[in-house]
Amino acid sequence: MSRAFVNEDHAAAQASQPVERRVSDQPNYVTAAGLRQLQQRVAELNAQRSDLQAQGERADRQQLADVERDLRYFSARVQSAQVVPAATSRSKVQIGSRVRFVDEQDQEHQVQLVGEDEADAGRGLINWGSPLGRALLGAGPGDEVVWRRPAGDLAIEVIEIGGAG
Repeated sequence: MSRAFVNEDHAAAQASQPVERRVSDQPNYVTAAGLRQLQQRVAELNAQRSDLQAQGERADRQQLADVERDLRYFSARVQSAQVVPAATSRSKVQIGSRVRFVDEQDQEHQVQLVGEDEADAGRGLINWGSPLGRALLGAGPGDEVVWRRPAGDLAIEVIEIGGAG
């Protein structure tokens, strides 16, 4: 067999390997709900992998590779998870706190600081390590903090802090 064909076969096999998911360098602080979500995701991925493996040769190899990649990522996230105590302080923003704040245009916003893997900005769940999360963390009602954004810094004032919920 020509060496060129061997290299093409090897290249084709490599191309189907999914790119590994990047694990962030920040500590993996999670809320109790965030840990449950991670554990549920691992269980779902284990079930998907079992179903695909049961199909034997008929299994979609790319789908199996993707599931195994995601399983490695989420299993590592469960292992590195550091569950933070429930946010109960109303005087200082913590991971898990719900925060109401107002920006320079008097627009009011409400967010909850959560772990990286449970963040969902569309639902107001903000990663504690994001620029907004870092600006709010440790602030108290009446504090004005600077949210450092790519679009430019924005002064925001904390109005109210509530516990997780």
